[in-house]
Amino acid sequence: MVQVDVFTDRALTGNSLAVFLDGRGLSAETMQALAREMNLSETTFILPGDAAAEKSRGVRVRIFTVQEELAFAGHPTLGTAFVLRGQTGATEVRLDLNAGTVPVRFIEEPPQATFGEMTQKDPEFGAIHNVADIAALTNLSATDFDDSAPIQTVSTGMPFTIVALRSLETAQKLRLDLDRAAEYLARSGGKFLYFVCRETVDRKARLHARMIFYNGDDPATGSAAGCCAAWMVAHGVAASDEQVLIEQGLEMHRPSNIFVRATKPDKRQDNHIVNVRVGGNCVEVLRAEVTIAI
Repeated sequence: MVQVDVFTDRALTGNSLAVFLDGRGLSAETMQALAREMNLSETTFILPGDAAAEKSRGVRVRIFTVQEELAFAGHPTLGTAFVLRGQTGATEVRLDLNAGTVPVRFIEEPPQATFGEMTQKDPEFGAIHNVADIAALTNLSATDFDDSAPIQTVSTGMPFTIVALRSLETAQKLRLDLDRAAEYLARSGGKFLYFVCRETVDRKARLHARMIFYNGDDPATGSAAGCCAAWMVAHGVAASDEQVLIEQGLEMHRPSNIFVRATKPDKRQDNHIVNVRVGGNCVEVLRAEVTIAI
């Protein structure tokens, strides 16, 4: 097992990920139990296959949170690709996930950092939400929300509802009623809420972000960042193909830097966004052998 910190170039920051190098022979129940044992945002299991299948579809990988298996998630995709790249030195690693094949391309940044960028599925834009409905799930009032862009559900493999807040202070004091949020999202078609604001700690960042779910405050959410990239370009927060930085994880002392961009081929069609790319650095922090006593 290898543990890496994702969306960072410094160990002990970013979002941690446990990667089991060979999950063949493990049942889904055992994978889920191991993910609970790791107690990280996600844990992945590489399932090596024959060369022809891997060339066609990519390396088979399954992703688990402490509670469930996910079809797609961003930081596990980037982190697992980083580990696989360490074995082969390839400039592109393709992962065969439950949601389909996701390519990750790598470049070397001097002096030693490696930057990887995944291309996510083209976004699907869902419902636009009422501010009062979302405010009722939080400790905030309707005036705390930024009305310059809509609250909207977007999916690039997993649906997130993107919620813009007015200020950094509002984002930092945010509290979310998880039970009520889960009920609302089940009705409205989202998986999780992704809160963003244009005030940031790092002046180089375009947005400050938080994603609070059943395992706490997520240090970095690459799948949500892809949805957010599409949302930004659709609603004029970022230009087409402009690479911008999203900062996340600061509230829990795990600062993460997520670089995103997306393409709007036709200026007249707000919801026609393609080529969503999400990138960042990764750092290996430990290697271990896991023994399961039965």
